[in-house]
Amino acid sequence: MKRSRRRAPPSVAVIDIGSNSVRLVVYQQLERSLVSIFNEKTLCGLGREVQSTGLLAPDGVDKALTSLRRFRALCRIQRVGRVHAIATAACRDASNGPDFIARAERICGVPIEILSGQREAQLAALGVVSGIHQPDGIVGDLGGGSLELVDVRGHRVHGGVTLPLGSLALQDLSHKSLKRAERIVENELAGVTRLKFGRGRTFYAVGGTWRALARIHIIQSKYPLKVMHGYAIPAADALDFVQRLRRLAAAGTLANLESVTDARRPLLSYAALVLEYIIRDARPKTIVFSTFGVREGLLYSMLPETERAKDGLICAAQTLNQLLSRSARHAQELIGWTDRLVRVVHRRETEEERRLRHVACLVSDIAWRVHPDHRGEQTLELIINGNFGSITHQGRCFVALSVFYRYAGLSEENHPPEVIQAQVTTHLLDRARVLGAAFRVAHLITAARPGVLPATHFRTQNRKLMLVFEHQMVDLVADRVGSRFKQLARLVGRSGSIVRR
Repeated sequence: MKRSRRRAPPSVAVIDIGSNSVRLVVYQQLERSLVSIFNEKTLCGLGREVQSTGLLAPDGVDKALTSLRRFRALCRIQRVGRVHAIATAACRDASNGPDFIARAERICGVPIEILSGQREAQLAALGVVSGIHQPDGIVGDLGGGSLELVDVRGHRVHGGVTLPLGSLALQDLSHKSLKRAERIVENELAGVTRLKFGRGRTFYAVGGTWRALARIHIIQSKYPLKVMHGYAIPAADALDFVQRLRRLAAAGTLANLESVTDARRPLLSYAALVLEYIIRDARPKTIVFSTFGVREGLLYSMLPETERAKDGLICAAQTLNQLLSRSARHAQELIGWTDRLVRVVHRRETEEERRLRHVACLVSDIAWRVHPDHRGEQTLELIINGNFGSITHQGRCFVALSVFYRYAGLSEENHPPEVIQAQVTTHLLDRARVLGAAFRVAHLITAARPGVLPATHFRTQNRKLMLVFEHQMVDLVADRVGSRFKQLARLVGRSGSIVRR
């Protein structure tokens, strides 16, 4: 009798009809750590005239409807299980918004939810909750038609306000005058009392035009990581940057910014203006850019409470472990093995350091198919640029360095790139070296097979660290195992020896 194959969970898509762009994102399935398998947008400029005429731009409507027809076809050929569609500021504010939505619904074949300003703010905040570990600050979602501001602490979202300060709306309201736009921004933000609660905290910048600002900053500062999510800038540096960008706009030199699309380039100065006044009014400590926003918040809100409570980074690492490691169970055993090592050598560890160590264990074998000479550098790139959230850039570098040392070793000639080492503290670099050395011992002993590590134990005597093998595993002991374990012991300030029980 043939065994029935287990059906994969259905994919899910979000069609996001924004004031500036229309986008389709298809995710592998509805889960805690979303994996996008398709992402396409069209800059339509639907809302560029709403403030002055009260209408969606006619050419923008035509362009958007054409894109929606393509999106419907793409969902069909990808056999998407469930499609959700949302529309934001331009469609809720324009007098011809209902007519456009009716036409769009006929094309998409699904209802389109026109988000209220309050709902949009809440979903943007939930997107940040889903993609930032334990966020604490003010979320600002800058679209083409509006700016949403909402307070977030951990999983709790408080209030929410919407303002007509989207890049297209501001350009329209000011009649393309930056001086007039500055007065509008100043007046609108003056009445937002919630901003005063942002002092000394983090401001989470959500939205495509703010991401474009971050991309420029990354290029100009020669920052080594290219991943946008979690990119952090001290608020004082961000203020200096946006003021400098505004001076470039005044001088007419923004057109030279090749890293930004032609359609978005004219909006940069308005986005910079809004961010400048937010920094002045809220006085945050840090600006963090988030690629997780309304779409991710929408799907996060649909998860059961038990799923929402899970750690998004751990979930992403578990998925990589299941897909790419030789044995998913071995990685779980490695977590317990390193837990015991930390406990035996009395190595102090914060909750965040413990979390990152567990993630490194889960991804410590994901490059086994790569040529041995390149496993270290390939894994470094994969982890640093991985498409997952709930981790800082420093955390990415720590996990990547730990696995790099596991593959490349700790000799002087196999150093990781200096620019990556520079992203972590000396303390974290030391921890990465220790963890990499522990991985080198564990994977050498086990050949990444489960059931072996639980039969080995750590003991200490005075300043000596011992690795004890139970009787059934003693044949796995060899000189190479001993030399690697002694190297690990030296890194934690001990001498090391192997013991056969």
